[in-house]
Amino acid sequence: MNEFNEYVREVFSATGEIVIKSMMGGYLVYFNGKLIGDICGNELFLKRTPTSDRLLANSELRYPYEGSKTLMHVFDRFEDTELALGAGVSGVY
Repeated sequence: MNEFNEYVREVFSATGEIVIKSMMGGYLVYFNGKLIGDICGNELFLKRTPTSDRLLANSELRYPYEGSKTLMHVFDRFEDTELALGAGVSGVY
């Protein structure tokens, strides 16, 4: 596991259990047992849900890897503790 993965785990673990699993060159991110996104190349991509679309409305939408069919939010506001904690509590995941 790399430094970025540990950072993601640290930021979001205050709201619940974060598990990061290696998968096909990237990592899958699980929150309380539910798949919430991917880590690809030191970027966190979160699945789109009605709540994530609302809370992350200003985030960039991008495909996490070449050939992906799922457009996801690029989460880059780690310093916004309120957003990170609120996202977990409010059900973004």
